[in-house]
Amino acid sequence: MKTLQPAFFLFVFVPLVKSAPPIQQEPFKFYDYDTDVTMGSLSHQDYEIQSKDIKKDATNVSLDTALRLQGDDSERSVKPTKDTNLPTCLLCVCLSGSVYCEEIDIEAVPPLPKETAYLYARFNKIKRIAVSDFADITTLRRIDFSGNRIEEIEDGAFSKLLLLEELSLAENRLVKLPVLPPKLTTFNANQNRIKSRGIKANAFKKLTNLAYLYLGHNALESVPLNLPESLRILHLQYNNITTITDDTFCKSNNTRYIRTRMDEIRMEGNPILLAKHVNAFSCLRTLPVGTYY
Repeated sequence: MKTLQPAFFLFVFVPLVKSAPPIQQEPFKFYDYDTDVTMGSLSHQDYEIQSKDIKKDATNVSLDTALRLQGDDSERSVKPTKDTNLPTCLLCVCLSGSVYCEEIDIEAVPPLPKETAYLYARFNKIKRIAVSDFADITTLRRIDFSGNRIEEIEDGAFSKLLLLEELSLAENRLVKLPVLPPKLTTFNANQNRIKSRGIKANAFKKLTNLAYLYLGHNALESVPLNLPESLRILHLQYNNITTITDDTFCKSNNTRYIRTRMDEIRMEGNPILLAKHVNAFSCLRTLPVGTYY
């Protein structure tokens, strides 16, 4: 009975094993094929997208190049400064008729837009002012060159500036004054090296609008002559003034003359005793600030 059991199992199961179909690999192959096709189509799509991107980039590059060239052309239309390769309004700040070129170490006056009314070029290294600097700029009303190294100003540098009202040349190295424009109201030349021989006798006579004149901390030996009637404030402190005449501020031949507009005169720091020159101040409403004894 024991020998019949194995034979029975073989007789029943062997036909079943033989009748089992072979394992199908098609789905597997289909998956591989589908993957390849998908990757291939993706690669093809990527190629098309990349091609379009390249064309688009090329278009962008050409547009950028064109814009850049246009920008270059517009920049070329603005004159560069004399000591740099940058146009003035890139080196300085240009705003509504005002040009600010402060503390940028320029050594010459930059070319200015023709509509410039206010120029601030303080604390630079400018050494010289030429006639050509303002030859085409007739709209200037205020110029400030304080804190430079100016030693020379060409004759006539300011002669065409008929609208100029305020001019500051303070803290420079001037030994003489230039010819000043006729409508000037404020002139500041404090802290230079100006001597009396560096100021012409009629330097201020025709400046009928001049109200504020600052010549302190220089090397003047006397008060400038022919000061205009319009003058309100005069600063002459810390010079080398040793003499004053009766005609310096007043008119010796007219005892009734009063200088009505003069509000302040500073003369402290000069080697002169003002008490010895009382008649020189008889036409003034207030005495000058200075040493009296």
